[in-house]
Amino acid sequence: MRMLFFVLTFILVVGTITSAKGADTNTVSSTVVTDKSVPTASAPSVVVNNSDICKTATSGAVQTQILGIATGITVRDENCERIKLSRSLYSMGMKVAAVSTLCADPRVFDSMWMAGTYCPYMGAIGEDAKKNWEANADLVPKGSRVFSKIELTKEEVKEINNNEFAKFAMAAMALWIGFPILF
Repeated sequence: MRMLFFVLTFILVVGTITSAKGADTNTVSSTVVTDKSVPTASAPSVVVNNSDICKTATSGAVQTQILGIATGITVRDENCERIKLSRSLYSMGMKVAAVSTLCADPRVFDSMWMAGTYCPYMGAIGEDAKKNWEANADLVPKGSRVFSKIELTKEEVKEINNNEFAKFAMAAMALWIGFPILF
């Protein structure tokens, strides 16, 4: 392979030097034909005919002067799947399970919480479910705005209590040492 490279390089150098020595004046007249356009990348048609599946089709294409790329995919719609699962559970008479399936969406969880009809928790409903959700905040769907505010409020109360305890401890130490400090 190296030998072939060296031979081709040698031929190219010799050809260039030879053509440089015999420079003649030549006039060339030509016409450039530009009726050929660059092929276009066409986005594929992705068809989802069944209305019972929760997928949507997306396709796209990019074309440059040198390269064209086209692709097509289907995108899963989790909200649609959740609704279909909930409807199926409800039609089988499993109403609590249907509501629980919908409660996996933080928007539904928040709206149920604000309405006072708390999402079921491990079979518990109503106020029992509320107490269990508050005790197990790590199981609340990620993105719940209501529950994040409840957690912030609890942290603020703890911070205030810690500040009050720190002030009390400082006053107690000052009195124990014998320095009167006004707070």
